[in-house]
Amino acid sequence: MDPLLRLLEENALATHEILAAQLDTTPAEIKKRIRQLEHDRVILAYKAIVDDERAKRTHVKAVIEVRITPEREGGFDRVASRIAQYREVSSCFLMSGGFDLLVFVEGDTLQEVAGFVSEKLSTLPGVLSTATHFNLKTYKIQGVLREAPVNEERLKVSP
Repeated sequence: MDPLLRLLEENALATHEILAAQLDTTPAEIKKRIRQLEHDRVILAYKAIVDDERAKRTHVKAVIEVRITPEREGGFDRVASRIAQYREVSSCFLMSGGFDLLVFVEGDTLQEVAGFVSEKLSTLPGVLSTATHFNLKTYKIQGVLREAPVNEERLKVSP
């Protein structure tokens, strides 16, 4: 993997000067490379990872397994692209295994997410079935632990 991308994934707020020092190059070169990566859509966005509980956000998150019928000319892509366009969808992935798409959805209420599934997603041509799983608690998100690591000591064994 490109060392610059790895560093940006670890800390997207790192300055060009810090990145240049870590990669033994100049800040101007870092700026140029980042601009090119953004232009080529290698870097799609910069986002903060927010702890919803501490931010007092009470929205509902769900993961939906979707089975679809591939289209003759477009395979899975056309249906997946249609699903990805909905504002409720935060991520959409083509998967291997017992279902075709894994769709991450967010809404203000459980009813909003349920309505999305029953009124929008399930009614799309080509959607065969869905299985919705609601997020109950987050422990780790995008590689970041929500809580400080617990010091796991082994229990003492007594004879």
